[in-house]
Amino acid sequence: MRPVRVLGAAIVTAAVTLAAGCGGDGKTKTSESGAATVTVQAGNGAVAVPAHPKRIVSLSPTHTETLFAIGAGSQVVAVDSLSDYPSGAPKTQLSGFKPNAEAVIKYRPDLVVLSNDMDGVVKALEKVEIPVLLEPAAAKLDDAYDEITDLGLATGHAAEAKKVTDGMRADIQKTVAASTKGKGLTYYHELDNQLHTVTSETFAGQVYGLFGLRNVADAADKASGGYPQLSREYLVEKDPDLIFLADTKCCGQNAAALAKRPGFQDLKAVKDGGVVPLDDDLASRWGPRLPQFVKAIGDAVQKTR
Repeated sequence: MRPVRVLGAAIVTAAVTLAAGCGGDGKTKTSESGAATVTVQAGNGAVAVPAHPKRIVSLSPTHTETLFAIGAGSQVVAVDSLSDYPSGAPKTQLSGFKPNAEAVIKYRPDLVVLSNDMDGVVKALEKVEIPVLLEPAAAKLDDAYDEITDLGLATGHAAEAKKVTDGMRADIQKTVAASTKGKGLTYYHELDNQLHTVTSETFAGQVYGLFGLRNVADAADKASGGYPQLSREYLVEKDPDLIFLADTKCCGQNAAALAKRPGFQDLKAVKDGGVVPLDDDLASRWGPRLPQFVKAIGDAVQKTR
């Protein structure tokens, strides 16, 4: 649920084309002018970017984390206002939710990375020949790995990107294998204190599904695209075994605050210590720190009575 993007200098080149997020032969092509580019298959199609971009702008917290994790941090000149990790990222007032093309252009990027195309920002940047990679919010785990692979190819850090994704896979598999008590347990994942949540069809829901957990919100999702708002009565009736709070930062929620809600003090999760505070950012981003979110779930599963 967050965004990123990039820009490019004037170069004429033949490039390597990746199958959507699945990599390619990784070779760099050169044009008649001697400039080198590589082509990445992103959400906005095949994009030719400089083989080694030096002025990257990221408009997505997730992609900012990825760029630094794969060793491209020194190439990043500006990130959006919500990119708070790592602490050394060059945070600006740029918005990832309502990107302003003119504001982005001022940073003279040779690559822009973002996760949504609000107000036609992609076309606006492409008109001034700035390469843009649209890497949308991941719908499944493989999407997350593919986007990291894309950014590795686009920035000249393909090997580092592979190391990151291999490490993520290994860590997640290890956590899931060690968390044997999840099958059949029910859960509720809270996005805010208005009881907005996720279903099993969402990216977060699929992460919970790795443990065999059952989502109490699935039956309530009619036309919300995987993000229904539950009623207090519904949640009390379902009485989930585990409650995961992804609104600790945004809304100051914790086990004590939850217990004060009408009817919630009798919930099994509240009485048995099954209320799990999460880091909002870890629970909403699909980048290199995803294994930490998975670990938080695994630890909670193993502590259930």
